[in-house]
Amino acid sequence: MAFSRYSTPISAPATLAGSSKLLPSSSPWNNVRNDRLVLGTSIPNCLRLRGGRAHGSFHVHVVESKSRLRAKAVLDKDADDISSQTNELVPKKSVSVILLAGGKGKRMGASMPKQYLPLLGQPIALYSFRIFSLMPEVKEIVVVCDPSYRDIFEEAQNSVTVYLKFASPGKERQDSVFNGLQEIDQMTELVCVHDSARPLVLNEDVKKVLNDAWVHGAAVLGVPVKATIKEASNDNFVTRTLNRQTLWEMHTPQVIKPSLLRKGFEVVYREGLEVTDDVSIVEHLKHPVYITEGSYTNIKVTTPDDLLLAERILNQR
Repeated sequence: MAFSRYSTPISAPATLAGSSKLLPSSSPWNNVRNDRLVLGTSIPNCLRLRGGRAHGSFHVHVVESKSRLRAKAVLDKDADDISSQTNELVPKKSVSVILLAGGKGKRMGASMPKQYLPLLGQPIALYSFRIFSLMPEVKEIVVVCDPSYRDIFEEAQNSVTVYLKFASPGKERQDSVFNGLQEIDQMTELVCVHDSARPLVLNEDVKKVLNDAWVHGAAVLGVPVKATIKEASNDNFVTRTLNRQTLWEMHTPQVIKPSLLRKGFEVVYREGLEVTDDVSIVEHLKHPVYITEGSYTNIKVTTPDDLLLAERILNQR
């Protein structure tokens, strides 16, 4: 696959277009001179793009650095670590992964969905795809994505042994999960739903949440809330301060036994409910959901700043 597949036009600031003069140091464009990235500088990966000038748009030419080699080293290390680990609780080939990769990513400000932007030279979505594909517990990955991006995963499949399937995105997140659920193997024992915009999920955290879901029927990765959370009225006045000792920030994967998930969807669609995460579907059945403590580094990449943070985290691994 040519790297130009991941080229994304970004509108050039007026002070940059047609000029080699650098912008103020606070701008991420300050690393570009004469349409080329200065080697050794750091800018959001969504700006590290190939291509050339086009009508009404601006492409940054990348000066190749060590980033792509670093990404390969990270993935190779993950492969060695994952393949050497066994799970005595969850059987091999008993898990179906639904990888959500159909979001638009409007907050990123790029013309390509955020999950396909390069992170150290690799599409964001392929990081978690590779983690799951190397786990002995996983039998298949159902990627929920626009058909125009399927080739990214098809080419990555060449180095893995899990089955690869596809489903179309729905109007809302719950609809995308439902579409993915229709494609899973009927004999699967756990459904693992993950947001492809979380590329930094750790293999050990995935194994923990799989184990907890095996025991409890439903489990979700999460981290204790650090900040003080206040509830406010519609006119922005504080109504009360919540006890953060009982508050958790939900992450993915969210893992559920398929029978529970199907029953939950029956309730959700029958009653016309809207849910923002997957275990909420099960909560409507009054079934307990276990929270597996994960890692604060399992961030969701939604903005250029998140890309920079993700890059730093990967470079430290």
